[in-house]
Amino acid sequence: MHQKWQRWNTASRKWLWILVVLGIIAAIPVIYDRYRTESSSNNVELVYNYRGLVETASYQAHPEEYLQQQLDQLKAAGVTSMAMFESTLDDFKKSRRIMMYNAGDVASMTKSVIPTNDNYTYILFTNEENAGRLSPLIEDTFTGIGITVKPWEFNGQKGLILETSPEDAVLKPMQPDPIAFEMLRSKGFNIVPRMSDSLPYNQEAMEKLLAYYQANGVKRVLFEGDSVKGFNDNEDMNSLQGFANLLNQYGIGIAAIENLKQPQQGLSKLAYDTDYNVARLYSLSDRDAAALSPETLADRFALATKDRNIRMLYINVAPSRNMTKATITDSVDNIVKTLQEPGNAIKQMENNGFKMGQAGAFHIYDSAGQRYFKMVVVLGGVAFIALLVSYYIPALTLIAFVLGLIGSAGLYVLKPTLFEQALALLVAISAPTIAVLLAVRKLNEMNAANAGLAPGRRLAHAVVTYIKTAIISLCALPYVIGLLNNITYSLVLSQFRGVSLLHVAPIGLIAIYVVLYRGGKPLQQIGKLFRTPITLTWVVAAGVIGVLGLYYLSRTGNGGSVSSIEMTLRTILENTFHVRPRNKELVAHALFLLGIFVSLRYRNVVYLMIFAVIGQLSMVDTFAHIHSPMKISLVRDLLGLGLGFIFGLIAIGVWQVLEGCWKRWVPRLRRP
Repeated sequence: MHQKWQRWNTASRKWLWILVVLGIIAAIPVIYDRYRTESSSNNVELVYNYRGLVETASYQAHPEEYLQQQLDQLKAAGVTSMAMFESTLDDFKKSRRIMMYNAGDVASMTKSVIPTNDNYTYILFTNEENAGRLSPLIEDTFTGIGITVKPWEFNGQKGLILETSPEDAVLKPMQPDPIAFEMLRSKGFNIVPRMSDSLPYNQEAMEKLLAYYQANGVKRVLFEGDSVKGFNDNEDMNSLQGFANLLNQYGIGIAAIENLKQPQQGLSKLAYDTDYNVARLYSLSDRDAAALSPETLADRFALATKDRNIRMLYINVAPSRNMTKATITDSVDNIVKTLQEPGNAIKQMENNGFKMGQAGAFHIYDSAGQRYFKMVVVLGGVAFIALLVSYYIPALTLIAFVLGLIGSAGLYVLKPTLFEQALALLVAISAPTIAVLLAVRKLNEMNAANAGLAPGRRLAHAVVTYIKTAIISLCALPYVIGLLNNITYSLVLSQFRGVSLLHVAPIGLIAIYVVLYRGGKPLQQIGKLFRTPITLTWVVAAGVIGVLGLYYLSRTGNGGSVSSIEMTLRTILENTFHVRPRNKELVAHALFLLGIFVSLRYRNVVYLMIFAVIGQLSMVDTFAHIHSPMKISLVRDLLGLGLGFIFGLIAIGVWQVLEGCWKRWVPRLRRP
């Protein structure tokens, strides 16, 4: 019975491979749907921070003249939109629309005694137009939150008294400055309003505001602070749903800011309720806008739009004190040079197939049969995992497959998002592990059958193994794409968890296979290891491997530091191929090809496969960055394979020369 069970498990591998192939075929329509989705939005919106520009202008000798000049310069350079924050009294003061006083100031102005129990805010409008346009806006805002507003006049200037302290009054947000709004529209700028959630949500007022926005061409709003509009009142008022209904009614979408420490609260729900009318936004800090060169900034913009599905580029500006020149400076001129010459950011983005204009949402393509295709993909994914188990514990092959199906069904019912991520992760681990494992097995077979192969034959076997291994590793890609084909991953509203495990697990599994499965039964090899004395060489080797491992882990993800040499290499690769392959793939692929070639002569060099698997897992990991377009990820993988192959051939040539020199000169050196 035991032998029959072993035969069933061994024979099942063929059927599991068939299921894997069927899963790949079933994923093709899903892959096509994602490709069409990624190709459906090609407008890039350049958004400039208007509040920062007004603040910068307030430091100039002629603020209004300076502001108009900079706006015209930015418009000519290609900036399409202005971001307008909700106005505050401080904003109106900086733009010279009001003058603001406290009780002490008024007492001095009127030559009276300061009241002992009144700490009010006093406002004077700087002209009749400002009084007529802003007075109703200020009154509506403050009376709406329970603060009494009274008319006031001083020396013929109209004003208001707000019965709250100036420190409190400046915190209250109002709708954007209507005078500036109209001025920007007259100059041809689109408006991207920034909305906060600091005041109680009011559905009636919000409908009026969004109707005004729609009439003025607003297509997208951006949120300020830690939460979206309506989040804080959602529990009591269901305000998020109400706000989403209004956004849908007036055809206005939202923006998701990249790389925030914490996602804005309520953004995922609002995105869902607006049918994912969302555009990803890259925010350039005012410090980087001033400090980095136009060429560097242009590269940032081009890479963000090409590699990360960014469709809105938000440019911050702030005044800074230049002590060297003894003057107040800003980054406007640097941004103009970035967009035009010498940076040519707009030209670069247009060459990549984008157009400058208001950002649109991705159109989500979801073919009618996608649900059934995904079922086959799930079946193939479970088969892939069972295959990995079969190469380590053959007796558990069928059990692993059956338990995988049962577990998948249960997890799909309880937590479908966790299910698709877990299955995608396990397949992503399985494919490169199986690929390198089969290469190691082939090496063992050839070393046992053919001793002393000629260099030409070893090179031929190395090339064939290189290609086969890459194909098997790439088999994981349709599964990662098919299982995680959801717009929430492309917009980074959801993230593929467990990628760090993908960087480690295949290395550990290949190490186990090379150490325990090559020289006999695994249990015998474990006993042999325990009986082997530990030498100083072992200790030093373990230390070196530990340091290299820590460095490798520090480089995974987005937080690793990069040396200047590597940055230079990255720039060269990007400028040469327009898509930068990963440096670790170039090294690991070359190491793999060299390792196969040398292992066919020196058996123990197969230990290099433990490190060479990094190239295979990295190819799969590239597609785990789902916010990157598929075509970019595919080109990056193929470039890595091609360049790694070339570097591997060079390494083999160098090895042959060194080996020949060693054989020729070492015997002579040993002669007495």
